[in-house]
Amino acid sequence: MVTELRKVIAFEEEIFREGGRDAKDQLKIFGVAAVLENPWKGRDFVEDLSPEINRIAPVIGKLLSDKIINLAGSGNNIEAYGKAAIAGSCCEIEHASAIIHTLRFGNFYREAVKAKSYLGFTNSRGPANTQINIPLMDKHDTGRRSHYITVQFSIYDAPAPDEIVVALGGATGGRPHHRIGDRYSDLKSIGRKVDNPAGV
Repeated sequence: MVTELRKVIAFEEEIFREGGRDAKDQLKIFGVAAVLENPWKGRDFVEDLSPEINRIAPVIGKLLSDKIINLAGSGNNIEAYGKAAIAGSCCEIEHASAIIHTLRFGNFYREAVKAKSYLGFTNSRGPANTQINIPLMDKHDTGRRSHYITVQFSIYDAPAPDEIVVALGGATGGRPHHRIGDRYSDLKSIGRKVDNPAGV
């Protein structure tokens, strides 16, 4: 186990009604987070972050992936996914980013849900109880707007100034009553091609 790990938090939300109407399919949203002491704490500027990344990211990536898959029941149940990191006020934002922006962290989750798309993300800094915002997208199709959902929760005592919070989020489907189309219908309506959205 990573000695810097202080605790793991799980968040679960079930949505039955939205906009005054019953949801056709019950939507479940999940979040899991690990609170870590910053492994670069008390050191001057560290040029090479890779030793700590290689030591910590795989352990935390597997731990959080297993936790969120357990909440969902299986990787197949998760349709949308994402990740996030928060640096405490005495940490470099790069320190939080270092843990989640490596395949050694994200590939556990990506492979567990058999995803094709990349993990959407946020990197931020803040004090204890800072809102964790994990942007989700369809695990196979980044243009499917129905699955643009944000998992939101906070941890009352984290991150401390010298801590990092890393998190994963997931959802079993799209927003109830989604009706804003997708990226492809927009491209068609403005005369752009899906394979050349810039139109150049």
